[in-house]
Amino acid sequence: MTTTNRTSRSIRRNRGAAAVALAAATALLAGCSSSDGKAGNPLTDSKASGDTVVVGSNNFPESVLLADIYGEALKAKGIKVGYKPNIGSRETTYGLLKNGSVSVLPEYNGALLAYLDPKAAPTTVEATTTAIEAKLDSKLTLLKPSAAQDKDSVTVNEATAKKYGLTGKSSIADLKDVAKDLAIGASPEFQTRHQGLVGLKEVYGLQFKSFKALDVGGPLTQSALQKNVVQAADILTTDPIVSKEKFVVLQDPKNLFGFENVQPLVYKGAVSQKGVDTLDAVSAKLDTATLLELGTKVQSQHEDPLDVAKEWLKTAGLA
Repeated sequence: MTTTNRTSRSIRRNRGAAAVALAAATALLAGCSSSDGKAGNPLTDSKASGDTVVVGSNNFPESVLLADIYGEALKAKGIKVGYKPNIGSRETTYGLLKNGSVSVLPEYNGALLAYLDPKAAPTTVEATTTAIEAKLDSKLTLLKPSAAQDKDSVTVNEATAKKYGLTGKSSIADLKDVAKDLAIGASPEFQTRHQGLVGLKEVYGLQFKSFKALDVGGPLTQSALQKNVVQAADILTTDPIVSKEKFVVLQDPKNLFGFENVQPLVYKGAVSQKGVDTLDAVSAKLDTATLLELGTKVQSQHEDPLDVAKEWLKTAGLA
């Protein structure tokens, strides 16, 4: 995954949560607290005392949801948990992890590696973890990655999927014979980057009819796909628009778009072995389809992420 691509992904995440983050930041700076233990200003609070595990999140809805999932799983095992939600960018959260103010943070392995080593280009999930561990601060460690990924994709609209018999099990390679009849939309840089048209041609043999420069997976791209102005587009795999509009995300078996597995980053010594086992058990059951479903409940149906987290944990046998 190129540095440019990783940068745009970070922008995408924060843009989608701008209103939520603004409201949260205002509340945090006022030092507010809530009944579920999500309290205080995460930029100034000291690390938790005693045996409290502090679960943090970045300032976009999916990260908050994931923090609730991992945190409530720990609570279900009798572990004392505190929350620091909507902290901000990776630069801030990484610093809070290093000084022990945050014990656990749900990370995305590809984006974390890009932050630690922009030149790294691992070819497997395992290699991604190894590369991260080589650059991590000595006080931090990674737990097991989940199968859930929030990454760039080639996604087709419902009409195109029906026309060519494409399903969620179909691969990008299945477009090889029909790409010549399709328009694809994405950010302008998608046209010239390897993790874009260049790679789609080199890796999957795709030559699209045309390319439409839009935004970075945002409203312009989504609208163009909805209205069939383009038949394929670069959409994040867990964006709620996928399920809302019945878009079909094509599989990327050759990992052109790299890896963005959800993977907990932990401050060493802050989480007991019981806690580690609990977090690993959550990751073992969390996949992309599940994350998309849960994220849709939060972002499209406006359900409380804490309630969504608790409900899924019970359903999954983790609470």
